[in-house]
Amino acid sequence: MERFMDCFAEVEDPRKHEGEHDLTEMLFIALLATLAGAKYCTDIALFGREKEQLLRAIMPLEGGIPSHDTFSRLFRMLDPKSFERAFRRFTKAFAETVRITGVVALDGKALRRAYESGKSHMPPVMVTAWSAKTRLALANVLAPGNNEAAGALELIELLQLKGCVVTADALHCRRDTAQAIVERDGDYVLAVKDNQPGLLADAKAAITQAERKQAKETTTTDADHGRKEIRTAIVAPAGDMASKHAFPGLLAVAKIRSKRGRDKTVERFFLLTRMYKPAALLDIVRQHWTIENPLHWTLDVVLDEDQARSRKDCAPENLAVLRRLALNIARAHPDKKTSTRAKLQRAAWSDKFLLNMLTNVR
Repeated sequence: MERFMDCFAEVEDPRKHEGEHDLTEMLFIALLATLAGAKYCTDIALFGREKEQLLRAIMPLEGGIPSHDTFSRLFRMLDPKSFERAFRRFTKAFAETVRITGVVALDGKALRRAYESGKSHMPPVMVTAWSAKTRLALANVLAPGNNEAAGALELIELLQLKGCVVTADALHCRRDTAQAIVERDGDYVLAVKDNQPGLLADAKAAITQAERKQAKETTTTDADHGRKEIRTAIVAPAGDMASKHAFPGLLAVAKIRSKRGRDKTVERFFLLTRMYKPAALLDIVRQHWTIENPLHWTLDVVLDEDQARSRKDCAPENLAVLRRLALNIARAHPDKKTSTRAKLQRAAWSDKFLLNMLTNVR
């Protein structure tokens, strides 16, 4: 509780008269409830009522247990930037003994049912920076105007990237994104597709030239989930592409050729800031996709994020940050054999385990 209060004390209370319920207490109850599997504000209020004896043992609760309407109003009014800053401060408690290095994946995820009436075709998009090494969400922003690329730029400005390799799909293969990464001392591996035709054509030409010279290739074979997939990677110098296309930091290009079962062979091209060995490139690209199952899949299957209907004002963004914070805490727990879903279930059943997950934040 003390560490939580230290990190969240600076969150601005949006209520004019600060209300009868303490802001930090409300946020702490919401976090505990989410760790116990709560998905909506009604769940959070129900958790508070059922666990009132436990909660009174660790906080004063002078105003009693807030209602679900009170929680809903709070998350609608709460400044997302202030809440996100507290999220980052709290997350540092998990990683303070582990320097963030290696792959940092950027990707957006639609909050599919958090749309305003009549706007089901454009749900808000939450962009997350994900550490593949620590399996933690490092920072999150709501894409301004559903512009995921602009959201990614905001994220990069929040991060220290020395020793990190930023990975992203072709949507983020942009000069301003590359510039922002390089300025923060990071490297990048960015997918390039037809959205950058000039870059893609020159990348293909460089790879073709390297293949003619019989440059080193590396091939791996995976048979996970009953599907055999063969991947072959080759890396080539980018030549004058950086100056020709005014693309900051561009030093090399790469191609990965994938063949899965009877499916057609797929070729993907990448822009790099380093001449990675083909084996290292394959590993980096594979690590990028850890953002899908450990984060996005878990948010949807375990915490029902795709079904969350909080859609007014700042509630979608704030509750999305709260869910990611809960997953960070669950993953930081030393029991690595138990799934995240099982940890949340156990937290719902056992007060001791619920509090134990928080005490593992050092």
